[in-house]
Amino acid sequence: MIKQVFTSDPTKLLAGVGNEVLRPLLGPRSVLTLDEPEHMRQRKLLLPPFHGDRMKLYGEVIADAAEREIAHWPVGEPFAVQESMQAITLEVIMRAVFGVRDDAERLEQIATPLRNLLDSMADMRRLFTLQVSSSKRNGPLSPWRRFREALLHPVDDVLYEEIRAHRADPAVADRDDILSLLLSARDEDGEGLTDSELHDELMTLLLAGHETTATALSWTLERITRHPDVLARLTEEVRAGDGDEYMDGVIKESLRLRPVVPAVARYLTEPTELGDRILPAGVHITPSIYLTHHNPDIYPDPYSFRPERFLERPAGTYEWIPFGGGTRRCLGASFALFEMKIVLAEILRRFDLATTGDRSERIARRAITFSPRNGGRISLRRPG
Repeated sequence: MIKQVFTSDPTKLLAGVGNEVLRPLLGPRSVLTLDEPEHMRQRKLLLPPFHGDRMKLYGEVIADAAEREIAHWPVGEPFAVQESMQAITLEVIMRAVFGVRDDAERLEQIATPLRNLLDSMADMRRLFTLQVSSSKRNGPLSPWRRFREALLHPVDDVLYEEIRAHRADPAVADRDDILSLLLSARDEDGEGLTDSELHDELMTLLLAGHETTATALSWTLERITRHPDVLARLTEEVRAGDGDEYMDGVIKESLRLRPVVPAVARYLTEPTELGDRILPAGVHITPSIYLTHHNPDIYPDPYSFRPERFLERPAGTYEWIPFGGGTRRCLGASFALFEMKIVLAEILRRFDLATTGDRSERIARRAITFSPRNGGRISLRRPG
């Protein structure tokens, strides 16, 4: 049934409408909130920077950001890694998107309003309240109006300022940051993205691309420090510099056991037969990533953390779905996996992570993501 959902006519199962709760935050022209044919146009324009050799250009940016952040980690005492992972992934996405290199002041000017916005959206109930109030009148006491003025407008100002500066740069065609590439991109009719379209896509990249990868890294570190055999094998592979096969399995298993987003949503525009049921138009269906990943028919002993399962059998297209699937599969999936491998390798080369006797952290809801309740607590020591 998941295969049917991911491969069905996207005009009959609308993902953009299914993501309606994100529209007030990301905007009406975000690739996540659009449906066909607008979605496919935006997707084609956004895809090139996140794949192949172009994506690999950002490897040094990722390694540098990780090295700076972990240099301040406390040695010999337990601490939560999620805040550090958020700092790394936010810096990476800002440097990759805007091309900021050595201007720390400018980086902080961009980062501050984004962090304020992200922190305010940690509560799913608040996100839902804002989504409801945004469709109603915006009086002086409206939660949506106050939210926009205090938190969204400062981010809007930063994004439009960057768009104007990039458009005015005579050398923009020679730059390799994502915003410059998007400004140069053209669709089949020779049309580029408008400022409002660029704004919504930048908001999507900055918020969705940063928070999800940070959470995935936090879960992975939490998992490996509770499994000594996994930690020892992974550390050995990293320090030997002998490929990343086991690293790949560890990341896949972490995303299987602790998917960052628990489900995807589709809105039916016409009656649809799914399995042995005929569902009416106008309903939402939500293929569950979490339940699929814990199905014992697919993954024997599904609650065990065993990366070897992905060395024994490749991840199935419709069985391992942390990034969704079909034409709506996350655009940044390859970039996220690439970033995770680099950050984890930087950590394991510099520190011996200590396995802990702590119980597995429970899942906590942070906006639309499943996060470690205690922030992914680990401890470490210097090698040797």
